[in-house]
Amino acid sequence: MRKFLVLVLFSLSFSCIPIKIAPKIDDYKIVVAKKFKRDLPRQHAFVFEDDKEADEFYHYINTRFDLEYENVELNVPFTVSGQTYFMSFDEREKVTEVVNLLPIVIAGVLKSEAIDPILEDASSSRNSNWYVLITVMDGNFNDCLAPEYPFREEVILFLHALKKEYQSTHHYVEALLKK
Repeated sequence: MRKFLVLVLFSLSFSCIPIKIAPKIDDYKIVVAKKFKRDLPRQHAFVFEDDKEADEFYHYINTRFDLEYENVELNVPFTVSGQTYFMSFDEREKVTEVVNLLPIVIAGVLKSEAIDPILEDASSSRNSNWYVLITVMDGNFNDCLAPEYPFREEVILFLHALKKEYQSTHHYVEALLKK
């Protein structure tokens, strides 16, 4: 029993407890945007992780569709198989927060001995990931990423190609040349 107690105390003192966990998306995922972030609409969204700097996707879309910095995030028209669709996007951050128990225990022991804590910043860690969420509507305001939408696969293929082009393009003038 004593060995078990020592093992439990040892594992607790060196453990990290996750409070929030950001999802890991390898390629892309279709989710309801409101479930991903509460302030977004109740539409299906094409979501992928953005490893580039902030506002890079904004500049890419502006250059790719030649929008001249007007309505870049809302209702950007594009055509797939002769049908016109309207794309809106949001760049959002999700955070992974972890509480580290060992620094908290050490800080408590030091405080009880009237010594200033030395590991205040190590008691928790925070990593953030940025995601791009793209919603698509047609001319009749239908959610084009909903499972029952008849041309859903064509729209997803276009968005997947757009994502690959965005991630492989370093200078956005290349996007115009690829058009």
